[in-house]
Amino acid sequence: MPVVNELIKKEADGSFSFGNYELAVKSKANDFEYEGDLYKVKTYKEITKLERNGVFVYESVPGTAVNHFSFTENGVQFVVEGFGNPQITVGLEAGLEYKVSIDGVVVGMIQTNLGGKLVFSTELGESGTASVEIVCIK
Repeated sequence: MPVVNELIKKEADGSFSFGNYELAVKSKANDFEYEGDLYKVKTYKEITKLERNGVFVYESVPGTAVNHFSFTENGVQFVVEGFGNPQITVGLEAGLEYKVSIDGVVVGMIQTNLGGKLVFSTELGESGTASVEIVCIK
């Protein structure tokens, strides 16, 4: 999958993609409208960050490209692309437990902190991509 040259874009399947880990200089896109919300992305090789209506949604260190990001009934799903082993933080509902699956394998149950942040790392390996699904356990 290629990086997102537009920094953020809507996909034909109704999801959206964002981020470009190949950039040497910080770049940002503001006021991207998606399903009635406004998104802002900041991205480059060191970090990728996404906000919705001014509220934290996603961050990776180092930077990544995120393809087909979508909210599900109980969480989020996306494909992350980049180099190495990025640490990924996703903003969800505070104090709940989520099942995190990477490439179809459950890697753990993680509880969000008081701010609603869920943190995990993934090894992107030779393919440079990983499919991520995060589902709330009710």
